[in-house]
Amino acid sequence: MFITHKRFHSASCMRSARKTNDQPLLTGPSPTPKSWNPYISPGALLGGFGGLILFLHYNDERRAIPKGQGEKFERSAIQGPIIGGPFSLIDIEGRVVTERNLRGNWVLLYFGYTSSPDVGPAEVQKMAKAIDILGSKQDLKILPVFVTIDPQRDTPSQLRAYLKEFDPRIMGLTGPVTAVRQMAQEYRVYFKKVDEEGDDYLVESSHNMYLVNPKMEVVRCFGVEYSGEELANAIVKELKKAET
Repeated sequence: MFITHKRFHSASCMRSARKTNDQPLLTGPSPTPKSWNPYISPGALLGGFGGLILFLHYNDERRAIPKGQGEKFERSAIQGPIIGGPFSLIDIEGRVVTERNLRGNWVLLYFGYTSSPDVGPAEVQKMAKAIDILGSKQDLKILPVFVTIDPQRDTPSQLRAYLKEFDPRIMGLTGPVTAVRQMAQEYRVYFKKVDEEGDDYLVESSHNMYLVNPKMEVVRCFGVEYSGEELANAIVKELKKAET
């Protein structure tokens, strides 16, 4: 029986996200406050300073996260944008796929592109290896899903040929640029074209990989530092946790 997970508020998976350049709402000079120095006694100043130090020390201790727990979703106290949301894309057969079609499955979700020269293929190979380990040794079914961040080049036929080289069980999703961009925003995936030379270009990406529960809630984020075996072991732990 599955338990309800708290919606994940992004933290470690947001480290690669683009920083926004929001402009301040007020651009004029701030009014100069009245000086209260003549009315502050030295004792009150020292007392206030000491209290401030204690307050900051207390909050630093509360913010400290034990080593090895930085990617777990129990960190509900850390606020940030919720990861995940609705989407509508097409698979390698040209069929419409939404988040509703994936409900009821544990999903391993990766955002990449077929022209990636190094990291992308390594991540898809890792995904395929983890799925193979989970199926053969643990008898666990996880649905692997590859979402392209380069829909202009990654057509359904291109995705089919690419993913077949790794594991035909991997579901490939593409679609209109606007639809892909919307899903990437929902899942806090950063990407942009770089080194453009005519029609040839690379795509800079945060290479996000997520474990999503049957309710389509993200429960874990995995970085590129995981091996296939480590990824499989981490997924097993999450599934066992959900069954308790």
